[in-house]
Formats: sequence, structure tokens, C-alpha cells
Amino acid sequence: MRGGGMLTRFEQRGGAVFAYAAWRSGLTPTHVTLTGFVIGLIASAGVILYLPLAIEGAPWWPVALAALILWQVAYMLDCADGQLARATGTGSEAGARVDILCDIAIQASVVAVVVAVTHAYTPEIPAWCGAAFAALWMTNLVTSVMAKEDSGVEGASLIASDSLVVRLVKLVRDYAFVITVIALALLWPRFMFVVMLGFGAVNALFLLASIAASARAALRPARDGSQAP
Repeated sequence: MRGGGMLTRFEQRGGAVFAYAAWRSGLTPTHVTLTGFVIGLIASAGVILYLPLAIEGAPWWPVALAALILWQVAYMLDCADGQLARATGTGSEAGARVDILCDIAIQASVVAVVVAVTHAYTPEIPAWCGAAFAALWMTNLVTSVMAKEDSGVEGASLIASDSLVVRLVKLVRDYAFVITVIALALLWPRFMFVVMLGFGAVNALFLLASIAASARAALRPARDGSQAP
């Protein structure tokens, strides 16, 4: 989940440290991207592989702590690759595609963690809820890419309002905030369904708001009596 929330700004500062270290080591932005990709997948795979042991009574806290740290490091590296590319002038369309594809893979693995834990501890939750959560999660990537294409600004939003309600919703959608909540929820896995349903609902509302904002912008030329391009 892209965005300029408070926690993501912290991740960007950490990303600057990683970008500097990568530059000193002679690494390219794609090396940084792939490193974060591997770390993110290891964190998610570790949680899923640990799940049967946890159900048998093994404590969650070591895995929850490891997942929190690894997911945050992976996100800092995701912030670092773009910073390194801009600072060194080594960005490319191919590198940008790798970055986006790795983002999708890592976030799909995080979604798998949420759905797997929810199903294991609250199997009474309908299967369609997990499917809807997974589909709505991708709203974040799609809207962030669309907003960047429209504005040319990383982390831009299709909803430009600065109202308190919108800012709070955007905070909930901040990826750094979300992975923190998911990692902490592993400490109380029976309540992971609340995380799944809550974030799913927020993403659904944001999707509807984005549709409304985009439709209003598209219809504005017609209301003003001007010709649409």
C-alpha cells in the first residue's frame, strides 16, 4: 500500500540509509529490489510454514517479531531502490517493472498470511471474505500507479482531499502501518479476521471513493459545456 503516511515517511528515511549503503557497495537499484523481494517472501513463507506448529501450541511471538522486522526491512529496501535510482540516474523502465512486480509478489504473500491465519483460527468466516480481501488489497497498487501516472508524483493519491476523514483513511491504508498491524495481530491470531474484514472494508470504501472522484473529473468537461478530448 503506497502512500505518504507517517510510518511510510519513517520507512523512507530508513530506505535512504539502505540506498547509501547500496551505493557504497556498488549495487544497482534492481539488486536492492530483488533483495527486498527475497526478504519479504521469506517473512511471509516463514509465518505460513510456522502456522501448523502454532496451532499445536507453539508461541507466536518469535515469528511475529521476525515477520515485523523482515517486512519492514523489505519495505525500506522498496523505498531505497527508487531513491538510489534517482540519486545515481540509473533508473530504467525495466527496473521500474521489476519493482512493481516484486511489490505485487510480496504483497500477495502478505495477503496469503492474513487469509491463512484467518482460515486456521476462524474457519467459520466465509471463503468469499478472503477472496474479496485479496482482490480489494490490489486496489492500493492500482490506484497508486494510476495516481502517479496522472500526477508524475510518487505516492500521489486519486483522492486529493486533505480533510481529517480522508487523512485518517489514508493512514489506515499506509503500507507500513498495515504490515505492522498484521504482524502484531499474529500475537492474537484468533482476531486476525478483524484485520482482514477491517482492511477489506477500508479498501472497498476507498475504491468506491476513487471511482466517484474519477467519474466526477471525467464528467466535469460535460458539465462545463466544453469538449472532452
